[in-house]
Amino acid sequence: MKKFKVIVNGDPFEVEVEEITGAIQSVTTPKSAPSVSTAPKPTPKFTPPPAAATRPAAAPTAAKPAVTAKPGVVCALMPGSVIDIKVNVGDKVKTGDVILILEAMKMENEISAPKDGTIKEIKVNKGQAVNTGDELIYIE
Repeated sequence: MKKFKVIVNGDPFEVEVEEITGAIQSVTTPKSAPSVSTAPKPTPKFTPPPAAATRPAAAPTAAKPAVTAKPGVVCALMPGSVIDIKVNVGDKVKTGDVILILEAMKMENEISAPKDGTIKEIKVNKGQAVNTGDELIYIE
């Protein structure tokens, strides 16, 4: 039983309510109050959210300017795995060109050329694991 204070026609009453499933609910009030009854509220139905869609493959993030330890040397920004090398020895590149893709924490990170120049040496292979600061590519 639950007790409630109810105002009927401007007069306050204290009532006790008992839930009776599947039937009309009755309310017990003092003898001086009018009787009140209510139909049970419909039970709300739970609708599960739609099944979560499978997560699409990680898209490459915007090209990051490469860290250089020495002039012309492109170093790894973070530990990861070389997914793709976008240039070959002898290729001419401009500042901002994507030269390598490094996967780190399940995200593909585009590594960009820090300056205009020619690729002189590629110091890593596709699939190779690298650590922060490892030399990747030399641009002259």
